[in-house]
Amino acid sequence: MSSTLQPARAHRRSRARSIIAEAAAEQTSHSTFARFSNRASILLGSKWAFIGAIAVVLVWGATGPIFHYSDTWQLVINTGTTIVTFLMVFLIQNTQNRDAQAMNLKLNELILSIGAASNRMMAIESLSDEELSVLHDRYEKIRAECVKRGKDDRQKQ
Repeated sequence: MSSTLQPARAHRRSRARSIIAEAAAEQTSHSTFARFSNRASILLGSKWAFIGAIAVVLVWGATGPIFHYSDTWQLVINTGTTIVTFLMVFLIQNTQNRDAQAMNLKLNELILSIGAASNRMMAIESLSDEELSVLHDRYEKIRAECVKRGKDDRQKQ
């Protein structure tokens, strides 16, 4: 490795570690909602939550004859499932946002750790659709060139 590249790489690694440390410090002071959503996603994603949901539906179904399958009886399950679905949409979105951010940070760390990697790819998740399309086209051309080179190399053998 070239001695001129070592200080630059060390600086990038140091900067990346400080950014990650800042993000971790920020994460520990998250809001009550963040702590709640994290715990709720763990709990509601478990097999016990699924078993509980099945039990609720079975109990509701078993009570049908008692309530003569009335409109109120049907309204109970419809209202309950609507409320749960509405709340779960936001919980799932929060979980997906957190997972996507964690994945992006991990990829950024990999980009920083590879000396030959282009740092331009960091934080591309904030680009517009048009900018992402331009990048996609660029990498499609690179892929096509690699495929072409691979065919050329195989033909030479």
